[in-house]
Amino acid sequence: LLYTIKFELIMASEPIPSQPPTSSTNGISAGPPKTAQKPNYTLKYTLTGHTKAVSSVKFSVDGNWIASSSADKTIKIWSAEDAKIERTITGHKMGISDVGWSHDSKYLVSASDDKTLKLWDFSTGKCQKTLKGHGNYVFCCNFNPQSNLIVSGSFDESVRIWDVRNGKCLKTLPAHSDPVSAVNFNRDGSLIVSSSYDGLCRIWDTASGQCLKTLIDDDNPPVSFVKFSPNGKYILAATLDNTLKLWDYSKGKCLKTYTGHKNSKYCVFANFSVTGGKWIVCGSEDNMVYIWNLQTKEIVQKLEGHTDVVLCTGCHPTKNIIASGSLENDKTIKIWMSDY
Repeated sequence: LLYTIKFELIMASEPIPSQPPTSSTNGISAGPPKTAQKPNYTLKYTLTGHTKAVSSVKFSVDGNWIASSSADKTIKIWSAEDAKIERTITGHKMGISDVGWSHDSKYLVSASDDKTLKLWDFSTGKCQKTLKGHGNYVFCCNFNPQSNLIVSGSFDESVRIWDVRNGKCLKTLPAHSDPVSAVNFNRDGSLIVSSSYDGLCRIWDTASGQCLKTLIDDDNPPVSFVKFSPNGKYILAATLDNTLKLWDYSKGKCLKTYTGHKNSKYCVFANFSVTGGKWIVCGSEDNMVYIWNLQTKEIVQKLEGHTDVVLCTGCHPTKNIIASGSLENDKTIKIWMSDY
């Protein structure tokens, strides 16, 4: 199913979550020490309009907008300020699994079961390019920080790198031996990380397309999601054994393990939340959003309100705001806000 596999955008402007900093790079106070404070996310808005499962939610890099994609073949743009619908973008022939923003917040890319990606002009909602080449469902997509490249992963087991300017495929990486669940650039765009149902996370050199490293766990459950930390030193990986792990990929070493949520079937997004306290945020198959303290690994909050699997979450680049999206029996996006 199109919402079996997911991933999420890294914003290069986000601060570094590896140490307990006193302030973030965007000037927002990190508040009290992590161990002394827990987040207090409360539900602010429920966004309705999608007619099938919500597959992805992403805040624009400037923080003004939320893009959501759905199995209903549409992308919807919502105001991050008041949660009002701005526009609905149509054009794909089948359900959409993922959406991503360019770094200037002017363009969107979407990945669809129709085997294509589409590049959209945010201001007009018009399709600028259709990227063709994948031989099966396209599940994940992302811009590099410079936003001149797009990376995509597919059920055809490959990772492709595309030129935004002309829509041409620059490289096809024979990346995995099962569907690719997530693709993500690091903070300077020099590296790509990919994950797959084959149980592997792989790090690729963007320029050459060479595989630089393969991360493999003791037993190799399907890897359902992966992304770089904001500082680019770590990788957050989700596996379908109800586990999230933080890796130091240069050493090939697992540093932290986060558990307690339910994730054995769907490929659920996970995030670094670094605008206040330093948290890990992830949806769950028990219809909740889980928040962990990044350092201590304790669950600090569970957000209740959705009525189906929470597949996707996104974190605002500068404010303590989480967006979450849910499957077919719910179809809503919920906006949560915290003081910390």
